[in-house]
Amino acid sequence: MKEKNLTEGNVLKTLLVFSVPFLIANILQSLYGAVDLFVVGRYCGAESVAAVSTGTQVTQIVTSLITGLTLGSTILIGQFMGSRDLPLVKQTIGTTLTVFAGVAVLLTVGMLAFLRPLLTVLQTPAESFDLTAQYVTVCSLGNIFICGYNAISAILRGYGDSARPMVFVGIACVINIILDFVFVKYFGLGVRGTAIATVASQAFSMAAAIVYLKRKDFIFDFRPASFRPVGDIARRLAIVGIPISFQELMVRISFLYLMTVMNRCGVYAASVVGISSKYDVFAMLSATSMANALAAITAQNMGAGKIARARRSLWYGMGFALAVSFLFWLWAQVSPQSMIRVFTDDANVVAAGIPFFKSCSYDYIMVTMVFCLNGYLNGRQKTVWTMVSCSVGALLLRIPMVYLFGKYFAEDLGMLGKIAPIVSGIMAAYTLAYVIWEGRKQKGV
Repeated sequence: MKEKNLTEGNVLKTLLVFSVPFLIANILQSLYGAVDLFVVGRYCGAESVAAVSTGTQVTQIVTSLITGLTLGSTILIGQFMGSRDLPLVKQTIGTTLTVFAGVAVLLTVGMLAFLRPLLTVLQTPAESFDLTAQYVTVCSLGNIFICGYNAISAILRGYGDSARPMVFVGIACVINIILDFVFVKYFGLGVRGTAIATVASQAFSMAAAIVYLKRKDFIFDFRPASFRPVGDIARRLAIVGIPISFQELMVRISFLYLMTVMNRCGVYAASVVGISSKYDVFAMLSATSMANALAAITAQNMGAGKIARARRSLWYGMGFALAVSFLFWLWAQVSPQSMIRVFTDDANVVAAGIPFFKSCSYDYIMVTMVFCLNGYLNGRQKTVWTMVSCSVGALLLRIPMVYLFGKYFAEDLGMLGKIAPIVSGIMAAYTLAYVIWEGRKQKGV
């Protein structure tokens, strides 16, 4: 299996060829939660929709932690590939997979131990509390598969291959959709069925990825003896990955706090936030995909000493991502009700969601800039800066605004929807200023 070189050729072509599979993979991966919500919305009641909505917010904490940590592996492998140091690439892969097996166990124990107190803190509506606990419990038992899949995907992307992760997640998505309908519609398992479908599909995807790579003579052989962590590499993975993971955690916590405020408004408001979060994911797919692609491309080009090329990739990538996110913003402004009805026909949910969607959709534009800029900075191993930046946005901006808006505009979902775009706009401004300032310090950038 031959590695891909991201440091040569036309910048725009290289960026698009590498990032489009990222985009497709993220679209498919986003279908996990969206299909869960769609099937539950069609065959179960509003309390089940609220349960999957809140449960997804909780499980996204784990997913965010994992993807943040694995991005550290993408960046390190990318830099070693750029400098053509293949022995270090192999050692990094072995260290990544071994470390993440341990991380999976710790996350599972932690989630199961603190699940009910967490749902209580989130003020989960009483009618959906037990259903939410069911959903999160089953998903937590599948953390080993979430860690395994994301680790393998991160390794391949650092290696310069974004196509195979797309194929593996596509397999998982198809299985998840089929099992969702089987377990919910035909077996009547409800919320628990959607969680089982998600875990089973991720397990199959991870197994398929390992079998495929072994048959293709991948640089890592997956033999037990190869799963040995190298201390120095584990330390470097931590230095790069933990700040990214921490910033993702801070963002998740701030959005969980918003969920807490919305849960106080009842099951319909909770359903609105859950449905909105699905569109947030899809509308920002171009941004998240481009951010991850930029991290890998920037890492390889920095390893090869091609700083100017990395910077050109940033501007091209941001322009592409903004064009895509604009289309979702336009849809939310013209027909928000049609977006909501994709998931539910409940008139109360639709009525509550229209003002919220119109306000929060401005975040599609603002956060795209933040993601792309942070992806570039992460690729340059400026992860401490991005951690501080995102922590400021979450702790000093979003949470205080949620508190104030929740206190004075608790019944006005349109006002609550304005929080995200205001925060992202401020973050985009100071992150862009930093990138420009930092770039001027670099001779030749």
